[in-house]
Amino acid sequence: MKSPASIKKAAEWALPYWTRGQAGRETPQDLFRVLYFGWLAAFTLKLLGSAWDVSWHFKWLRDDLAPPHLLNSAGTVIAVALTVIHGYTGYGVDKAALRLIQWGTGIFLVAVPLDLINHRVNGLDITSWSPSHIMLYAGTFFMIAGVIRGWFMGAPPGRERVVVLGAFFAFFLENVHFPEQHQEYGILSIGAWDNQATYAEPILLRFAADQMGRPVDRTMMTGFALPVPDFLYPVYAVVAVLSVLVVARLLIGRFGTATLVAASYVGFRTLIWPLLTFTGFPPSAVPFFMVVAGLVVDLAFLLRLPALRAVLGAVGVTAAAYGALIAQSTLMGPVYGALKGQEGLFGAPPPATSSAVWAGVGLLAVWAVAEWVVGRRKARPVDPIEPPVIAAATP
Repeated sequence: MKSPASIKKAAEWALPYWTRGQAGRETPQDLFRVLYFGWLAAFTLKLLGSAWDVSWHFKWLRDDLAPPHLLNSAGTVIAVALTVIHGYTGYGVDKAALRLIQWGTGIFLVAVPLDLINHRVNGLDITSWSPSHIMLYAGTFFMIAGVIRGWFMGAPPGRERVVVLGAFFAFFLENVHFPEQHQEYGILSIGAWDNQATYAEPILLRFAADQMGRPVDRTMMTGFALPVPDFLYPVYAVVAVLSVLVVARLLIGRFGTATLVAASYVGFRTLIWPLLTFTGFPPSAVPFFMVVAGLVVDLAFLLRLPALRAVLGAVGVTAAAYGALIAQSTLMGPVYGALKGQEGLFGAPPPATSSAVWAGVGLLAVWAVAEWVVGRRKARPVDPIEPPVIAAATP
């Protein structure tokens, strides 16, 4: 806990900056770093809360004040404060970054009460793909996109710029992938049910069954754990999730970017897996396919022609992602057979291999658009857009 003297010193440092200004205002370097490290703290809290949230909802009946919600809300409070600071002072952002951050924060804050109303009216929200939940993801999407742009445009060249940009893309990847955790938890819950083990508390199962008008049986469990078509998981993963890796590689411009961003997120999911399961919460399948696909994205960028790498890259990434998903799925049976569902780590949602063509076409379209946009800016390999000079002096 900070002492009153340290708080006073921090206030004396910050107060001179609290002046109204337009976005794009020349920003002192020390203030710029404080603002964006504040965003790292906000997204870290939201990441920890969201990682706990899905597992919590597969075990307990929903509660507005559940610990994961409070942890996520702490990150949101910091994000709102930073949005106000950027908007009032104009420091640390250009106009485009500020608009993205403001719209994202606004959408998120509107979605919160709508989600609460949705739960009051409809009871248990069976899927993470509901409209109010999608609004939460969309708000966070624009928010992080604005932060990425702000850091990308304003951070001075160097290792810190690259590392922090990669961290922001890892947070971006987590947010885009978040709704798919429903299937990652759901498939293991079905496997556990088939092995006479249940993760959810009886009150949650009874509530879900009453809402569906069914007894607590496998049909009810499937409706609760896997309420969306099988093709949604792989198609969304390839088109939306892996597009984040393509854009990260384009903007950061270094070999290994896509692999490291994917590995950072997958590594986090792997680390929290035992923390959740050893404390009695349900396990999830871990999306190891992202690391394989990220490596293929990096390899595709060894091709010099953007159009060629978009075509071959989309084909290669789609094949790699589906191959990894199938490999994980084939491990599900032996793992659950041996471990009775309690410690199944390598499961994966059904890969729906017939959807691979559509996933590949979707990724190709997004990849081609990304290449075209960056190409129009005549991007350089490492720093596609020259960052503006940041003032070193205090006001």
